[in-house]
Amino acid sequence: EIMELYMLHWMMGDDTEGIDILSQNPQLLEETIPHWSSIRNFAQGTVKSVEFAQQLAPQPGHSAVLMEKSYSFEVAHEAVGHITKSFASYWETECQAIKTSLVALDKSSTGRVSLSDFYGANSDGEWRFGESEAYLRELGALDESSAFRGKQVIIPNYLQGASNCIVSTANYLVCCVNECEDILNEIENAIGGPVANPDAVVGLVRNMTSFNDDNVKLDAALKAQLHRIAETHGGKVPLHGRLFAQWLHYVFPRECPFPHKAGTAISMSPNEYGESYMASENEVKGHAASRNFSFNAVHEIESEQWMSQWSEEEELQADYSLQLQAPWERSYGSTLLGASMLILLFAGAGAFTVAGKGATKSQHGASLLPKAHFV
Repeated sequence: EIMELYMLHWMMGDDTEGIDILSQNPQLLEETIPHWSSIRNFAQGTVKSVEFAQQLAPQPGHSAVLMEKSYSFEVAHEAVGHITKSFASYWETECQAIKTSLVALDKSSTGRVSLSDFYGANSDGEWRFGESEAYLRELGALDESSAFRGKQVIIPNYLQGASNCIVSTANYLVCCVNECEDILNEIENAIGGPVANPDAVVGLVRNMTSFNDDNVKLDAALKAQLHRIAETHGGKVPLHGRLFAQWLHYVFPRECPFPHKAGTAISMSPNEYGESYMASENEVKGHAASRNFSFNAVHEIESEQWMSQWSEEEELQADYSLQLQAPWERSYGSTLLGASMLILLFAGAGAFTVAGKGATKSQHGASLLPKAHFV
């Protein structure tokens, strides 16, 4: 019971009023916190694991504790440590369930779900997908760039949103795993440096598989976009920049979050945002009623325009001054080099001219040039 109460306090944070209400009403607790019975079993299993480890390697003076089935503060602290370290991996199964539900609604395979389908699932009985439109916008999980498709929920941004973090404390959050990190790590390991040739990146990514074990599709538009990024940086692609993260999002739209410009999205938990983080019943019904709009018509209209959210603003996450050169710097360097070569050529021509004028005749009429040394 103590561990269950700890889990409740850990997950509810500073909401003391909510903790008091839920701790006194088990039925309401089951209804309020998703999968509470499974979370309780997880905590109990962790305690039993620590207890079993003690039985296998008992410490001096702990025999009485083992016989009485009581626990010292040190044991309880160890159990809590196991819970905090392993709970994220445990909760990832729930994250994958959320992703599976969203992918089923992603009719265009763009990593996006129309807002009407999002709320439609909630209206049909899905307990998730109830965040308000305003809160989704603040989280950076709403794509409003397409006039044809309308407002869409971005799957990886939604998964990474604070509303899906099972634990929210003042110092850290326990959230869903960012699947794009594995993709970027694989590219980094293969490249072995902070910048890459665009063709090398294309070759690497083409041989990768998506999380559904499908071959990655790299069309001409995506290849051209990557080369444009390289042109911006003197022929190289910085792997830790916003533009490359944006490119990865469109290559892996269901795994890599769309990288918003700094300051345009927040990681505010529902408790911090306030009661308006949940959509009203009328809001849900209003959006759900419009989900029968013809998807095929929209798909035909915008089949070539699905990257409507792309923006050219770069934000580098590291100092690339030694690896990158801007196009204007490259042009200036070439001009300077050319000017230097011309100066040397003119200087050389002038030296030969002076030498010719100062030549003397030998007894046999041969021209004798004075000694010259060119640097």
